[in-house]
Amino acid sequence: MVEKVYVTYNEVHKLCQASADQILNEFKPNLMIAIGGGGYVPARILRSFLKRPSAPNIPIQAIGLSLYEQLPSSNPSNPVETPGTKVTRTQWLDFSSLEMANLVGKNILIVDEVDDTRTTLEYAVRELQKDVEEAARQAGSNERTHFSIFVLHNKDKTKKGHLPQAMMDEGKYLAARTVTDVWICYPWEATDIDEHDTLAASQAPY
Repeated sequence: MVEKVYVTYNEVHKLCQASADQILNEFKPNLMIAIGGGGYVPARILRSFLKRPSAPNIPIQAIGLSLYEQLPSSNPSNPVETPGTKVTRTQWLDFSSLEMANLVGKNILIVDEVDDTRTTLEYAVRELQKDVEEAARQAGSNERTHFSIFVLHNKDKTKKGHLPQAMMDEGKYLAARTVTDVWICYPWEATDIDEHDTLAASQAPY
């Protein structure tokens, strides 16, 4: 049976807060890309902690990628999901608009909730890099775009996906917390938030 860990909004808030100084000082992002749907809430919370006095808020753009699929469960109200094998785009930046050109030369922070198999993150970095390089070519720009990654949780397991070695060597990857290979239940997935918080309060520290 899959062990489940329940994470509260309060915990997510504190994980973002604890990571903000390192992100601000080392990554220096001026644009965030949230991977939906798990990256939306952390990105928005993180933006509040990255706000500098008299400076504008860091813009957040979004992409949608799907890797997980539901497995049959003996309890229909409590389905189990497992990582799939193929990344599916459900939302992407519009290459024909100004969105891609606006990424050229930026320090871009990619935000997601969990690094499980790393397949989704590998896909996001690879495809965004390709699109930004094409946008730079069309704009006649030699500016370099820098990517970094922030996740709330990294699962300590063998990864199927791989990130650019330069990104890892330069310390452009940050997980607020590393956990064992458990199933993490985030509050935005809950249909009954009171029950979710009760389960979170009753569990042992993870």
